[in-house]
Amino acid sequence: MTLVTEIYKLTTTFLNHEKFGLISQIQRSAVSMPTNIAEGSAKSSNKDFARFLEISIGSSFELETEMLIALNLGYIDSVKYHEIQNNISEIQKMIIGFKNKLD
Repeated sequence: MTLVTEIYKLTTTFLNHEKFGLISQIQRSAVSMPTNIAEGSAKSSNKDFARFLEISIGSSFELETEMLIALNLGYIDSVKYHEIQNNISEIQKMIIGFKNKLD
């Protein structure tokens, strides 16, 4: 949830013409991560929950790609990019570890 908040604050600094493009895609990917974990936690089996964790991991990789695009376009600097990338990597490790315990 902290990463989602950080992403929303960060994207307010992007150019306005990206509102329905990159900004929207970045925000959707970020929100998808915790949302799928929450939805999966309500499932009746570990197999179903694991599937939602996989979707969350996929969203994290989408977010990585979108943040790299933002860096390449000059919307964020390399320091901010690496900070966010490190946060995403930590979240990915936690989700993968949790999923492995469910399997």
